[in-house]
Amino acid sequence: MKFAHLIWGNLKRKKLRTALTLLTILVAFVLFGLLCAIKQGLIGGVELAGADRLIVRHKVSIIQLLPVSYKARMEKIPGVAGVAHQTWFGGVYQDPKNFFMQCPVVPEEFMAIFPEFLLPPAQMKAWLHTRTGAIVGRKTAERLKFKVGDKVPILSPIWGRRTWEFDIVGIFDGQKKGTDTTAMFFRYDYFDEVRNSLNWGKGLVGWYTIRVKNPAEASEVAKRVDGEFENSPAETKTEPEGAFIQGWANQIGNITLIVAAILAAVFFTILLVTGSTMSQAVRERIGELGVLKAIGFTNGQLLALVLAESCLLTVVGGGLGLAAAWLFASHGDPTGGLLPLFHLPTVDLLIGAGISIALGVITGVLPAVQAMRLRVADALRRM
Repeated sequence: MKFAHLIWGNLKRKKLRTALTLLTILVAFVLFGLLCAIKQGLIGGVELAGADRLIVRHKVSIIQLLPVSYKARMEKIPGVAGVAHQTWFGGVYQDPKNFFMQCPVVPEEFMAIFPEFLLPPAQMKAWLHTRTGAIVGRKTAERLKFKVGDKVPILSPIWGRRTWEFDIVGIFDGQKKGTDTTAMFFRYDYFDEVRNSLNWGKGLVGWYTIRVKNPAEASEVAKRVDGEFENSPAETKTEPEGAFIQGWANQIGNITLIVAAILAAVFFTILLVTGSTMSQAVRERIGELGVLKAIGFTNGQLLALVLAESCLLTVVGGGLGLAAAWLFASHGDPTGGLLPLFHLPTVDLLIGAGISIALGVITGVLPAVQAMRLRVADALRRM
């Protein structure tokens, strides 16, 4: 690092140009980080999906309901370790922007199928003994200021177009960092009792989650489940939990391809801008490079100096951009519930750091080679 002052001096030579180039790189990496966070928010659940869980839904559409009586039949299918059902409630709290997932469930069965949801034993006991009890995820509890003991009114446009009142008896956390803790779960018996009085949806549930005994046999179990209800009035489609989540994301489009296409266009532009900046910087000081060669700098040293200058520019700009994106993403879902897993994963931060270094090398290699090949006499004549 004994030549660090030379590198820094070259960058300070044209302060405005350096600042604008840094700003361009910074904006590009902010965009990179936010797009990665959005992608994580949309399809991150696929990575966290249980390998031993299957989702059973109506063959026609997820909005078609299934008989609650299917549960007992599924439990008898070889390879099935447990079954729990959920139903989409679709309510809002006070304002339409306060949207988050709510589902009625059978508490013991549900928590056995989803061990990644961590609920203190005392709160679990309270849930079992409170007919209108509900548990809510930590993220939603913090966002909407819910606490244990609150009475929460939820307006459901699906089930009776009425306001349902729930008692918050527990707040659950996630076993892993990316676990979705934005949902609220309440007791199915309370839900079923009220909706029966409305004469709508009696004896029906939204979908089932099956835990299989051996993940390696999941596809076989799925075939058995669908075979069990083949030619029935409500045929089923059974698929791995990850495929189910991916299907929801695919309604928007191929998220990975969309993100990759946008970032490719952005970084190609940055490549041109930074490459042009470095080439111009080298041309402006050809005479100085000739002097360095004349006093003993080797070709390799000049090559390293120019590459170091280019890499410092992209690494600083990229680092600031990634830091800004991480700070923004660390505040959680900016949409208020549409992207429950919105955060910037460590692996994407590392990929971004690698891209910043690669950009520095690629944009600096041609100017560096040009500097290395300079002949001293030719360079001095251009001073």
